[in-house]
Amino acid sequence: MSEFPPPPSGAGCVECLEGGGWWFHLRRCVECGHVGCCDASPEQHASRHATELGHAVAMSFEPGEDWFWDYAAGTSARRIPLPPPLSRPDDQPAPGPAGRVPPNWRELLH
Repeated sequence: MSEFPPPPSGAGCVECLEGGGWWFHLRRCVECGHVGCCDASPEQHASRHATELGHAVAMSFEPGEDWFWDYAAGTSARRIPLPPPLSRPDDQPAPGPAGRVPPNWRELLH
């Protein structure tokens, strides 16, 4: 990891936004700032990012949450200071993004 962690890659899951998908909750990679969707989301982009790139630690990117997770160890991780923003925008819905979440979204969660 660099001396100065990068800011988040955006306000939503990079891959879901590019591919027209949706997410339940968001996670932010501590090493590169990648924002991906959680393991309950249909595509699970955050854990896929951790596995494919070896960037094991992510933090919750949800308002009011400040926990960190180590995907490689399968356990919570030590908190480190990161540059803001520390969560998705408060006015962005979860699940999101607005307009893409199917009516039966609860049935589609993992």
